[in-house]
Amino acid sequence: METVPNFRQVVLDTTDARGLAEFYRQLLGLHYRPGDEPPAAGEPDPLGRDWLVLRNPGGAQIAFQQVDELPEATWPEGEHPQQLHLDLTVPTVEDLAAVHDNALRLGARLLLDRSKDPQEPLYVYADPSGHPFCVFVAPN
Repeated sequence: METVPNFRQVVLDTTDARGLAEFYRQLLGLHYRPGDEPPAAGEPDPLGRDWLVLRNPGGAQIAFQQVDELPEATWPEGEHPQQLHLDLTVPTVEDLAAVHDNALRLGARLLLDRSKDPQEPLYVYADPSGHPFCVFVAPN
């Protein structure tokens, strides 16, 4: 049998590792890897300016790597096309509406609204660092 690597995580570059980790933690209900949790109010946050990991018990992790600069993707056209995006699913149109409200409340920016599409209702957003992500209905 051929040895293949295991898929561990997606890493997103960001100029605000803690802020983006908090966005996805709240949006997806994930948990920090032990030791990566935010410090107490007023305490320094050295990890929040370097590397953080969110764990997903049912799948791949998401990690956040601090960078000094990050040109925002200009999806669907423009100087900086997306190099990757996350696809997130919900089982119903009602769930799509609830996630939409939550994503906007958490700081996502709406890029495309296809929520009324009868074949594949979806929204496309930019997260607070400008990474595009989609949420669509996929009953499973």
